Amino acid sequence: MTDCVWIYVTVPSREEGLRIGRALVEERLAACANVLGGLTSVYWWDGAVQEDPETALVLKSRADRVDRVTARVKELHSYSCPCVVALPIAGGNPEFLDWIRTETR
Repeated sequence: MTDCVWIYVTVPSREEGLRIGRALVEERLAACANVLGGLTSVYWWDGAVQEDPETALVLKSRADRVDRVTARVKELHSYSCPCVVALPIAGGNPEFLDWIRTETR
């Protein structure tokens, strides 16, 4: 197990994903932000099943940054309850993992 994480966030549009991703990278809370479009989300909200297009934002960061990333996403996000979940990175290219650590210091 490493100290690096993927942080998965859903947003309503590519533009919002780019705006949030750029802010987190500029603030060194994430080393990288991937904005992935073309998703359809099906979920419960307000007592009914909803279906909406969304964009995924995948952030590469460190475990000790998750709380700060979550707080910042909530500040920047248009949803009242945004999806922000962190997944541990079990291993991978050591040089890439070192890069994540370096860029989030």
